[in-house]
Order: sequence, then C-alpha cells, then structure tokens
Amino acid sequence: MIAAAGAGAAPATRAQPGFPSRPIRMLVGFAPGGATDVAFRVLAQNAAAILKQPVVVENKPGAGMVSPAQMMQATAPDGYTIAQIAVSVFRTPYLVKTAWDPLKDLKYIIGLAAYPFGLVVPASSPIRTVADYIAYAKANPGTMTYGTPGTLSSPHLTMEDLAFQARVKFNHVPYKGGAEALAALLGGHIMSLADGPSWAQYVESGQLRLLATGGEARSARFSSAPTLRELGYDIVQNAPFGLAAPRDTDPGVVRILHDAFKQSMDMDNYRAALKQYDLEPAYLSSEQFTRFAADTMQKEKLLIDRIGLRRL
Repeated sequence: MIAAAGAGAAPATRAQPGFPSRPIRMLVGFAPGGATDVAFRVLAQNAAAILKQPVVVENKPGAGMVSPAQMMQATAPDGYTIAQIAVSVFRTPYLVKTAWDPLKDLKYIIGLAAYPFGLVVPASSPIRTVADYIAYAKANPGTMTYGTPGTLSSPHLTMEDLAFQARVKFNHVPYKGGAEALAALLGGHIMSLADGPSWAQYVESGQLRLLATGGEARSARFSSAPTLRELGYDIVQNAPFGLAAPRDTDPGVVRILHDAFKQSMDMDNYRAALKQYDLEPAYLSSEQFTRFAADTMQKEKLLIDRIGLRRL
C-alpha cells in the first residue's frame, strides 16, 4: 500500500466560476465489469453526489491501459474530462515513441488504490509453490505458459523480472484483458495466470491455487500465500492507479476534483468495493501523486533496462 502520510494541502486557488456545471467524463483503461472498473463506478457515483453533476465512466481498454492518459493530450484542460492513470503510463516512453511526457503533460489529481499482483495455477496442477513453478520452468525451458492482461502490462514485466532473477524462461501469452486471461486459465488453455485480483473468488472457491503475491506484505485476505520478496526475489508489484487531467488544468479545478474524490474514497461503499476485489486503498494527494509519477518513471526505467525490454 502507498503511504498516505504527509499529504499536504495546495495553496488556495480560484477555480473556474461554477465548476462543475455539466457532466464529467472519467476515462478508465480497464474493460467493463472487472474489479477496477467496478471500483471506479462506485467512486464515480459517490463523486457525482458531491459535485452535483454526473460523473460518467467511459472504458478505454487496450494499449497497456495507456489510452486514457494519451487522450488527455487532445482534451480541453477544463476539468470535464479526466483520466485513470495506471503504472504502465510511466513505462510507455521507454517502450514506444510518444509525443507526450507523463511528467510534463499531465496534471495529477489523486492517487486512489493499488491493484495487487498474484500468480495462480489451477487447483489440479501439480505445481504447489513458486519453487515448483521455477523447477518446472528450468526442467522444461519455454514451456511454462502464463497469461496476462497484455504485453508490457505490470504482470508481464513482473513475470519477466521473476524469470530474469530465477534464470529461467517462461512462455508469455498476452490477452486483451484480465477477464479473457482468467477464462483461458479456467478453460485449460494456459498453465498459470499473472494478474490482479480477478482470480480472488476462484482461489477462495478452491478452483485456483495462489502461489504468491507481489505486495510489500502478505495479503490480509490471502495470508497463507507468501510474497515474492519473502521467497527471495527483489520484486514488489502492487500497480497503483489514480486520476489526472490535462496539463494546463486550473489548479483550483484540480483541488475541487481532488477534494470530491477524496471524500468519495472515504465512503463505506467504495471501501467495500475495494475489499471485495482485494484492491488496496492507496491515497495520494495531488502533490504526492506528482512526486510518485517522477519516482516511478525512474524505477520503471531501471526495471526495463535490467530485463532487457527497453526499445527506445
């Protein structure tokens, strides 16, 4: 979980008169119906009640969850269109040529939650631990298949980092989203799945086995599963996400949005939605989120360079 301590208030700034006076669009990089989409819809409902205007979620999946941030570059900086920002945004400049900079061309509003990582296999699999998983991969190079929500997603990079540190080779099978990857695992088309909490209910029902999680500490919900760091791998992956606006958005508008979403995060229905899907609250103020963006870009660069995926 990202620490919330030290959140500072921005200087008072006069926002656009009457903001908001019409509906606000929230662009979300996850497919409809998934864990994160559900949480965003609860958050939007809460914020709408506070702002006295509809907050409309628009799903923009694909492209490594970068599409919402990219769309901010052609969006009026008036606060009426905002974007969900995933960690993948901060690695994009090292992987593909972009005409925008995540640090210079976005105005960060608020950090919301973290999307936990887990490695799961079918309950019928003979692989019971990460040690078994690595041993199989060593004995059968390139045949251990794992699905993810997409190429260069956080789960993909986490697994490539694990392969690098364990000195083995896995076989990555990318899908268009977490739901599709989960269906492939349940259908027997892949041997394992690396993703956020889409697997949670299937682990609890006994259909899947959770080998490890990627947080700083063990999951409160799945406390019997070790973390990758516990197992000796220098990996922490919990994929935080939040909201941002176009670069030139009035700071006063940013403050209004921040305050509304912060109140929304504190409501019981939002906390219940996070708990239901094993998402972790990860509040960051606008200032903290801006610093987090800069720090994360540096960390992503080091990771991409280390596992040899840098393209630019």
